[in-house]
Amino acid sequence: MPRRQSIHLEGFAHANPIPVACRIGSQLHTGVLVGRDPVTHELPEGLDAQLANVFAHVRELMRVVGGSTDDIVKMTFHLAEYRDREALNREWAAMFPDEEDRPARMVLAATLDGGALVHAELVAVLPD
Repeated sequence: MPRRQSIHLEGFAHANPIPVACRIGSQLHTGVLVGRDPVTHELPEGLDAQLANVFAHVRELMRVVGGSTDDIVKMTFHLAEYRDREALNREWAAMFPDEEDRPARMVLAATLDGGALVHAELVAVLPD
């Protein structure tokens, strides 16, 4: 097996020739995670629905790599509406309910295309 492992998810792929994530040892880094529906591959119109899909992709990714959301060190979100964080905070608190046990988070303003309202990425340290 190569030192660097490309990670792919069923029902989620990029338009460009890149994996969803890359793992070297215990380090896991993603590319952009978007809010496409994993079944229809369509991008829902609202931020709430897109964020629900993003967080579902995160859960599935962590399951596929043999980890859990407890292994996430940092998440970065790119929002089309920078200050519109209500849905993000709701999904965030659901995934990380313990205020004393949450990863770092950064939110950036972004110009996104194709109807996307959010892009996300994460860094995780997986069990050996």
